[in-house]
Amino acid sequence: MSNLLGIPETRLPEDPAAAPLAAGEDPAAVAAAHPTSSLAWATLAEAALADGRTVEGYAYARTGYHRALDALRRGGWRGQGPVPWSHEPNRGFLRALAALSRAAGAIGETDEEQRCAQFLRDSSPEAAEALGL
Repeated sequence: MSNLLGIPETRLPEDPAAAPLAAGEDPAAVAAAHPTSSLAWATLAEAALADGRTVEGYAYARTGYHRALDALRRGGWRGQGPVPWSHEPNRGFLRALAALSRAAGAIGETDEEQRCAQFLRDSSPEAAEALGL
């Protein structure tokens, strides 16, 4: 499927951390075992932010975001185009991006907060809605 601009969707491969996280393994251990996993870092970021550990959440989200950018580029992404929420392996990237937006806002980095929120909406309006941005 493509968007109106004709840019094809990017669909990431299965994240190796998905199964261990779904099985309830400790996210920190999963991230250590799968350091390239954006899903593991997004999970850590969300937990840190929920616990009020804002700076830690920011660092986890930033790591997940950069790991996801690497994966997106390997998947043929060229800096724009849809990254659909409906494709489950994309959710690590989308969740890390949402967490980064929230963490940036919490530390007063308003430009980054807005940039990340817009990037999320541009990548997947469905994700932005599902993640509350």
